[in-house]
Amino acid sequence: MTRNHMTAILVGVGLLVASGTIVAHHSVSAEFDTSKKLTFTGSVKKIDWGNPHIYIQVEAKGPDGKLVVYRVEGGAPNPLYRSGIRPASLKLGTIVTCTNCSPSKNPASPNVNGRLTLQDGKPFLSATPDAN
Repeated sequence: MTRNHMTAILVGVGLLVASGTIVAHHSVSAEFDTSKKLTFTGSVKKIDWGNPHIYIQVEAKGPDGKLVVYRVEGGAPNPLYRSGIRPASLKLGTIVTCTNCSPSKNPASPNVNGRLTLQDGKPFLSATPDAN
Protein backbone atom coordinates (compact mmCIF):
# COMPACT_ATOMS: atom_id res chain seq x y z
CA MET A 1 0.00 0.00 0.00
CA THR A 2 1.39 3.39 -0.90
CA ARG A 3 1.80 6.27 1.47
CA ASN A 4 -1.02 8.22 -0.28
CA HIS A 5 -3.45 5.33 0.18
CA MET A 6 -2.58 5.04 3.85
CA THR A 7 -3.03 8.79 4.34
CA ALA A 8 -6.43 8.70 2.61
CA ILE A 9 -7.57 5.81 4.82
CA LEU A 10 -6.45 7.55 8.01
CA VAL A 11 -8.18 10.80 6.99
CA GLY A 12 -11.36 8.86 6.18
CA VAL A 13 -11.34 7.08 9.55
CA GLY A 14 -10.71 10.40 11.31
CA LEU A 15 -13.69 11.99 9.55
CA LEU A 16 -15.94 9.08 10.50
CA VAL A 17 -14.94 9.34 14.15
CA ALA A 18 -15.44 13.12 14.17
CA SER A 19 -18.83 12.89 12.46
CA GLY A 20 -20.23 10.84 15.35
CA THR A 21 -19.44 13.65 17.76
CA ILE A 22 -20.96 16.28 15.49
CA VAL A 23 -24.18 14.32 14.95
CA ALA A 24 -24.50 13.49 18.66
CA HIS A 25 -25.07 17.09 19.77
CA HIS A 26 -28.63 18.38 19.70
CA SER A 27 -30.29 21.74 19.58
CA VAL A 28 -32.58 22.80 22.41
CA SER A 29 -35.62 22.77 20.12
CA ALA A 30 -34.93 19.12 19.24
CA GLU A 31 -35.45 17.98 22.84
CA PHE A 32 -37.51 20.75 24.46
CA ASP A 33 -40.86 22.33 23.56
CA THR A 34 -39.81 25.98 23.34
CA SER A 35 -43.41 27.08 22.68
CA LYS A 36 -44.40 26.10 26.27
CA LYS A 37 -42.99 27.79 29.35
CA LEU A 38 -42.94 26.77 33.01
CA THR A 39 -41.91 28.65 36.14
CA PHE A 40 -41.39 26.88 39.45
CA THR A 41 -39.60 27.34 42.77
CA GLY A 42 -38.16 24.44 44.68
CA SER A 43 -35.32 22.85 46.58
CA VAL A 44 -32.11 21.51 44.99
CA LYS A 45 -32.06 17.74 45.52
CA LYS A 46 -29.11 16.60 43.40
CA ILE A 47 -26.44 17.99 41.09
CA ASP A 48 -25.16 15.83 38.23
CA TRP A 49 -21.92 17.46 37.09
CA GLY A 50 -20.82 15.67 33.91
CA ASN A 51 -20.53 15.82 30.16
CA PRO A 52 -22.19 16.75 27.90
CA HIS A 53 -24.42 18.84 30.25
CA ILE A 54 -24.87 19.30 33.96
CA TYR A 55 -28.29 18.61 35.46
CA ILE A 56 -29.66 20.14 38.63
CA GLN A 57 -32.57 18.24 40.13
CA VAL A 58 -35.11 20.57 41.75
CA GLU A 59 -38.11 19.32 43.73
CA ALA A 60 -41.08 21.63 43.24
CA LYS A 61 -44.84 21.56 42.86
CA GLY A 62 -45.93 20.77 39.32
CA PRO A 63 -48.82 22.43 37.48
CA ASP A 64 -51.20 19.91 39.09
CA GLY A 65 -49.93 20.69 42.63
CA LYS A 66 -48.09 17.36 43.04
CA LEU A 67 -44.38 17.25 43.84
CA VAL A 68 -42.14 16.78 40.81
CA VAL A 69 -38.36 16.45 40.63
CA TYR A 70 -37.43 18.50 37.57
CA ARG A 71 -34.05 17.97 35.89
CA VAL A 72 -32.86 21.43 34.84
CA GLU A 73 -30.34 21.09 32.01
CA GLY A 74 -27.33 23.35 32.19
CA GLY A 75 -24.41 23.89 29.89
CA ALA A 76 -21.27 21.85 29.52
CA PRO A 77 -19.04 21.69 32.61
CA ASN A 78 -15.99 23.39 31.06
CA PRO A 79 -17.68 26.69 30.05
CA LEU A 80 -19.51 26.78 33.40
CA TYR A 81 -16.23 26.22 35.23
CA ARG A 82 -14.55 29.00 33.22
CA SER A 83 -17.42 31.35 34.14
CA GLY A 84 -16.83 30.68 37.84
CA ILE A 85 -19.49 28.03 38.49
CA ARG A 86 -18.12 24.98 40.31
CA PRO A 87 -19.78 21.76 41.47
CA ALA A 88 -19.77 23.17 45.04
CA SER A 89 -21.27 26.54 43.98
CA LEU A 90 -24.79 25.30 44.71
CA LYS A 91 -25.60 23.43 47.91
CA LEU A 92 -28.24 20.75 48.29
CA GLY A 93 -31.39 22.19 49.82
CA THR A 94 -30.88 25.64 48.27
CA ILE A 95 -34.16 27.21 47.15
CA VAL A 96 -34.05 28.20 43.47
CA THR A 97 -36.55 29.49 40.93
CA CYS A 98 -36.54 28.24 37.37
CA THR A 99 -38.06 30.77 35.00
CA ASN A 100 -38.92 30.62 31.33
CA CYS A 101 -38.34 26.85 31.37
CA SER A 102 -39.07 24.82 28.28
CA PRO A 103 -40.32 21.33 29.17
CA SER A 104 -39.18 18.19 27.42
CA LYS A 105 -41.12 17.18 24.31
CA ASN A 106 -41.55 13.81 26.02
CA PRO A 107 -44.41 14.37 28.50
CA ALA A 108 -43.09 11.57 30.76
CA SER A 109 -39.68 13.26 31.11
CA PRO A 110 -38.97 15.71 33.96
CA ASN A 111 -36.23 17.46 31.93
CA VAL A 112 -36.50 21.22 31.43
CA ASN A 113 -34.26 23.91 30.02
CA GLY A 114 -34.41 27.33 31.62
CA ARG A 115 -32.87 29.89 33.94
CA LEU A 116 -32.12 29.23 37.61
CA THR A 117 -32.18 32.13 40.03
CA LEU A 118 -31.18 32.06 43.69
CA GLN A 119 -33.48 33.41 46.43
CA ASP A 120 -31.56 36.69 46.53
CA GLY A 121 -32.37 37.23 42.84
CA LYS A 122 -28.86 36.42 41.66
CA PRO A 123 -28.88 34.38 38.43
CA PHE A 124 -27.13 31.05 38.80
CA LEU A 125 -27.66 29.25 35.53
CA SER A 126 -28.87 30.53 32.18
CA ALA A 127 -30.77 28.55 29.61
CA THR A 128 -28.93 27.09 26.66
CA PRO A 129 -28.50 29.99 24.17
CA ASP A 130 -30.85 28.71 21.45
CA ALA A 131 -33.67 28.01 23.93
CA ASN A 132 -35.33 31.39 23.48
